[in-house]
Amino acid sequence: MAGNSIGVIFRVTTWGESHGKALGAVIDGCPPGMELNASDIQKELDRRRPGSGGAASPRREADLVEILSGVFEGKTTGTPIALAITNRDARSDDYDHLRNLFRPGHGDYTYEKKYGIRDHRGGGRASGRETAARVAAGAIAARILALEGITVRACTVALGGVATTARDLTAITGNRLFCPDMNIVPEMEGALAAARDRGDTLGGIVEIRVAGCPAGLGEPVFDKIDADLAKALMSIGTVKGVEIGAGFEAAEMGGSECNDALTPEGFATNHAGGTLAGITNGEDILLRVACKPIASIARPQRTIDIRGNPASLTVGGRHDVCVIPRIIPVCEAMTCITLADHLLRQRAAGRFPEAGTDRKGPSGGPR
Repeated sequence: MAGNSIGVIFRVTTWGESHGKALGAVIDGCPPGMELNASDIQKELDRRRPGSGGAASPRREADLVEILSGVFEGKTTGTPIALAITNRDARSDDYDHLRNLFRPGHGDYTYEKKYGIRDHRGGGRASGRETAARVAAGAIAARILALEGITVRACTVALGGVATTARDLTAITGNRLFCPDMNIVPEMEGALAAARDRGDTLGGIVEIRVAGCPAGLGEPVFDKIDADLAKALMSIGTVKGVEIGAGFEAAEMGGSECNDALTPEGFATNHAGGTLAGITNGEDILLRVACKPIASIARPQRTIDIRGNPASLTVGGRHDVCVIPRIIPVCEAMTCITLADHLLRQRAAGRFPEAGTDRKGPSGGPR
């Protein structure tokens, strides 16, 4: 296995490099008869495309998606859906000085060791630009989930050490950082500006909330829903950690505090984050991902060349100051892809009713 695909029934394969002619995705297993147009995908790509200013890279890419197959007269056919996004603003000359140097924090060294060859232009396949293909595929997965009333929303809860405990989800679309706390946004913006001035970059924490997910999704023991979600999110290059529910705080709790009591109305708390034994329990799925600072910084760094000689470099080119907010739709996409796959796996096994039917128990309690 080459590691470029994810999913069992709803299977996504991404292809392409940062400075290649194009990049895209092939989606196999999408149910037939679902309404789908390029505009449904484009609106999600517009959320992550570069060149929006502020913390973002000045690279100008329209990221216009083209549907090559799998859709006829505005509906999916059940055959593989091929998507392509042309690269139009690649400036490969910006990376000529990196041909024989390894950038600290990047995949240059490890790609060279694995393959014996690497595309030094913008990081090639290891570039964050690869995530455009994920977002395109995730837009299709989101439409499958929407038919079941499942929604996925991500927001910024920390940036450069500036954190919030507020969760006003109505505020997310009211600021460019997708932060659920308008009061903390100026401080986050200040941290970004300071990092930019000193030629540095910042990391942050993104929280993802899945609402409306029914109980019963997940395939124990090695395809637990939380395990697959963690893998999907960890496959994003910037992500260095994933928490589910109470996460690491659970290690500091007693069982009497951590256990989520069941009541006729549902679970009293949600420390488990919407999963039990690797299976969704009907509560909101709550995840948090830690995103590292972007590796390309405008400051001198120590490194070595391809012959092992010591060297120093300053990374040029066009780069973000922080993966936030562009990482937001990427996290949502990987969550949607994973959930859509498990939803279809459950249905294929005959253990899940068709859309629109009641999935609650006779007591009306936990689903």
